[in-house]
Amino acid sequence: MKLGEKTSPYRLSGCMGTDGQCTTYEIGADGVVLASTPAGPAPMDPPSLITPGLVDIQVNGFAGIDFNAPGLTAKTLDLALSAMLATGVTKCLPTLITAGERQLLSLLGDLDQAVTESRLGPLMVPGYHIEGPFLSPLEGYSGAHPAHQMRSGSLEVVQKLQAVATRPIRIMTVAPEVDGVVELIPDLVSHNITVAIGHTAATRAQIDLAIEAGATLSTHLGNGVPHLLNKNENSLHVQLGRDQLTASFIADGIHIPPDMLQSWLRAKTLDRSILVTDASAPAGAPGTGGIFTIGDQEIERLADGSVRIPGSSYLAGSGAAMDAMVRNVMAWFGLSVSDILRLARTNPLAAIGLPVDGPTVNQPAEFVEWRWRDARLFVHGAHVGHHYLQTGAASA
Repeated sequence: MKLGEKTSPYRLSGCMGTDGQCTTYEIGADGVVLASTPAGPAPMDPPSLITPGLVDIQVNGFAGIDFNAPGLTAKTLDLALSAMLATGVTKCLPTLITAGERQLLSLLGDLDQAVTESRLGPLMVPGYHIEGPFLSPLEGYSGAHPAHQMRSGSLEVVQKLQAVATRPIRIMTVAPEVDGVVELIPDLVSHNITVAIGHTAATRAQIDLAIEAGATLSTHLGNGVPHLLNKNENSLHVQLGRDQLTASFIADGIHIPPDMLQSWLRAKTLDRSILVTDASAPAGAPGTGGIFTIGDQEIERLADGSVRIPGSSYLAGSGAAMDAMVRNVMAWFGLSVSDILRLARTNPLAAIGLPVDGPTVNQPAEFVEWRWRDARLFVHGAHVGHHYLQTGAASA
């Protein structure tokens, strides 16, 4: 895997996985698309594909790097973003979890400075996801979040957070039953922050109040809840049944068994579903085990690929990568490349209010080159702006 730069204009030709057509793109030395020209119909079984880049709206860390640790630098952030680029992700929302107010402000300030000073951050990071601190402190709902740092909803805290960052907060995950949260939601929406429901023990009525106030998203639905739930009264099934909510899912086969995920995708439909990794530092890191962190909490990657609080059954983010989840859902459910782009690009962009069209003329390049191997898709290369990363994965 090698990250380089295209220092002169070049052409990128390939068959898009969406419409059965091939296209040639003219890309300038500054990484901006200059022109796109149809190049005829794709062959029946094209050996390669070019698609717009994938979008991950929940990433706590990657490649051994914890976004929730103090002192994040541009260099370490670029390592994480390069590793994500190798999985087909060209845009992401670095995600901060619950922490004390001063700590959260410091972490977001460090993260934003690292993004600004990095090579890839200005192109790949359109903003941030703040998951907490307005969440349920109850056992089983809090997950890896420090329960003692949970607090009531506060617009003042949100304003302070936005003030330390030059990029917008795009998503805030909240629990509707927490004091002040339902009242806070309209203010968040008025500031163009997508409100997501997660880590919540909310009742049906409380979820409906949150929806009426402007909540439109469910964060990693099926997780952030206890293993045992009342079969009739639980926040999971209420959210599944609400068409006003788009839901994100972690399709690693660990957080949600495939047969359960199939049912949930049918409930939400592909139009209201999003793939997210919820990746933490172990994702994309070498090896199969080890101790990492998410904020102040130690987490452990186990041999089965799960990431847990040591000695606990609770998951703590994931070790998932987006390209592996793409292969999973294509194999499990027979989804097409067009379906994948809906789940991992169009829907997440729409959820955070960004344009959903592919890279067009006068926009930075944002493409992924895929190769088929054993009837599965692997990332061969990725373009973001004038940066190019070649993985060689298809020939591994």
